[in-house]
Amino acid sequence: MRKLHARIGRAHHQAEGMPFAKALLDDQVSPLQLAALVRALGAPYAFLEQQLPEAAAALGASAAPWPHLARTAVLAHDCAQLATLPATPPSAAAAIWLEQLRVLAQQAPHRLMAHVYVRYGGDLSGGQQLAAHANAILERHQLPALDFWCFDRSTAELKQSLHDAFEQLDLSTAEEEELLSEAELAFAATQRLLAELADLPQP
Repeated sequence: MRKLHARIGRAHHQAEGMPFAKALLDDQVSPLQLAALVRALGAPYAFLEQQLPEAAAALGASAAPWPHLARTAVLAHDCAQLATLPATPPSAAAAIWLEQLRVLAQQAPHRLMAHVYVRYGGDLSGGQQLAAHANAILERHQLPALDFWCFDRSTAELKQSLHDAFEQLDLSTAEEEELLSEAELAFAATQRLLAELADLPQP
C-alpha cells in the first residue's frame, strides 16, 4: 500500500492542476459539466463492477467491500435527476477508458485492480471534497444534489476495507510492479476525462 500511495500521490498532484478540477474547487463549473461527468462514468463503472468480484477473488481478495462501493445504481439515479439538462456528447475519453478496462480484464486482471483502487479510493477520499462543491453548484441552480460520492457506510470504514483487500492480493513481484505502473495510467484516464469536460461547449 505504501508503494501504491506513492505512485498515486505523484499522479494526483498532476490531476489537481487540470482546469476542470481547479474550476470545480472554485465552484466555477456548470451543471451541464457535472451532468456530463456522471453520464460519462456510467459505462466504465458498470464494467468494473461486473468484473471486480471474480477478478479480485482470483487474485486472493475475496473478503472485500465491493457491494458497498458499487456506484452503478447511484450514477443511474444521478443521471435521471439531471435529465432536465441538455444532452451532452458521448464521452470519447470514457470510451477509451472503457476499452482499456476490457483489455485488462481479459489479459491482466491484476492491472485492472489498479483502476479499482484509483477510482474507488479517490471517491472515498478527495471525492468527498468535490461532492461538496458539486452539490453547492447544483443547489445554486435549483437542481438536485448528486449522490455519487455518498456511501452506505462510513468512508473511514470503507477505506480500511479497501486497503485490507489490496493487502490480500497474491501477486508476484513483476505483477506488483505492473499494478503500480497501471495506477499512473489510471490517473491519466481521469485526466483525459477532466480535460474533455473543461472543453464542453455550453448552451
